[in-house]
Amino acid sequence: MAGQGLSTDEVQQFREALAAGRKPRVVFTAAAGQMAGQLGQVVALTDPAESEEFVVVRFGRDELPFSPADVAVAPKGAGRRPAAEAKPEPEVVQPPAAPEPEFVLDTPRVPAPRREEPKVEQQQAEPRPAKRAVKAAKPKGPAGLTVTLAYADGEWTVAAQQGAKALARPYVVKPAEALRMVALVDVPGVQEAVEQILAAERAEAEQQAEKLRAELAEIEARLAELREAR
Repeated sequence: MAGQGLSTDEVQQFREALAAGRKPRVVFTAAAGQMAGQLGQVVALTDPAESEEFVVVRFGRDELPFSPADVAVAPKGAGRRPAAEAKPEPEVVQPPAAPEPEFVLDTPRVPAPRREEPKVEQQQAEPRPAKRAVKAAKPKGPAGLTVTLAYADGEWTVAAQQGAKALARPYVVKPAEALRMVALVDVPGVQEAVEQILAAERAEAEQQAEKLRAELAEIEARLAELREAR
C-alpha cells in the first residue's frame, strides 16, 4: 500500500499519458479511507483551480474524483491475477467387492459399505469494498462584497471590502447622503437610529451657532465702543 500521494511531476506525467490515450494505474493510499490498497485507473484530470479533487479515477463501474493525496502510482505488476491453480479432483472411494456367498445357513450376510460422496467445500464470497460516496465538486463563486456605513466622532464614513481585499478605504460622506443610503435599506429601526443621530447633531450645531452669534455680538459691541472713543 502506497503511503504518499502523487507529486507534481507525477501529475504532469499523468496528463501526458492521458493525452497519448493511456490510462495510468493508481493505488489508493490511506487518505482514501476504506478504499486504501485498491487499484484504479486515472481517466481524466480536471482543473485544480476549481477543486482540490481533480484526479478522476475509474474504480469498478464508477468514476470518482479524488485529490492527489488519495492515490499514488501503482507498482509494476499490480493488478495481474495469478494463474488459477488446478484443483485436485475429489477422490472417489470404490466400494469393496462383495464377498462370495458361503454355504453355511446360519452365517449372517455382511452389508456392503455405503459409498461416501465427496464433500465439496463452498467458498464464501469475499465482501466487496464499500463504495465511496461521490463528492460533488463545488464551483468556487466570487468572494463576498461588504459595504459598511459607519458613524463615529460626528462623521459618517463608507467603506467597501471584497473578501480579504479592501476595495475602498473609509471616506467621509455628508449626513444627507448617509440618510439616503439608509433609506434604500428600508429598515424602520435603522432609519430611526440615523434620524436620531442627525437630530442630535443638528441640535448641537444650533447651540454652537447661538454661542458664536452671542460672542460675535459682544465683539461687535466692543468694536463700536472703541470706534466712538476716537
